[in-house]
Amino acid sequence: MRVLLVEDDDRVAQALVPALVKRGLAVRRLAHGRGVLDLVGEVDVILLDLGLPDIDGMTLCRQIRAVSDVSVIVVSARGEVDDRILALQAGADDYLVKPYDVGELVARVHAVRRRSTDRGQSNTEPIVFEDVRVDIGRHEVTVAGKPVGLSRKEFQVLTLVMSARGAVCPRDQILAEVWGRSGTAENRSLDVHVATLRTKLGRPALIETVRGVGYRLAGRPE
Repeated sequence: MRVLLVEDDDRVAQALVPALVKRGLAVRRLAHGRGVLDLVGEVDVILLDLGLPDIDGMTLCRQIRAVSDVSVIVVSARGEVDDRILALQAGADDYLVKPYDVGELVARVHAVRRRSTDRGQSNTEPIVFEDVRVDIGRHEVTVAGKPVGLSRKEFQVLTLVMSARGAVCPRDQILAEVWGRSGTAENRSLDVHVATLRTKLGRPALIETVRGVGYRLAGRPE
């Protein structure tokens, strides 16, 4: 996922960028509002500080929203309710107050991106791989034409892996989007859910484990 960090504080950026990259995000940083509008078409999520040196963050947020539907998360030290309301009214998708936990920020990044993707996929065809069919819009899974009952988390994990279309789906992304955190218990739960999926689908080789990275389909979906 491509993230644009708009943050004028060098210390914050120097700590945050490596942390986000470590969690599988591709990050570009600008220390000012200038140039942001030129990049909105090249990123998936914008992390926007409000206290920029050349433009008010609220104004920039409105400008972004006027030209693009890119997901915007305001990340600011301004914690008043009025500031949050104004940011959301300006078009922000989410608002996080500094200081924050990086894990929570990553979870919110994946959440706003997922909501955006879901909107874009509302009219798309189901994802099909061999005889496994995932209909995201109808929340249905079939194997060889027969429905398979999955729990909510199982469906979410399968959808993420199938949506990657053969690319590796990182563990951190799955944990952030499905569990909202990445502790020891959640990591173990993910492994259990993948094992259960293989059994329920009757396709033990469908989901391949990429050790230390994540999961991917053992082939290419149609």
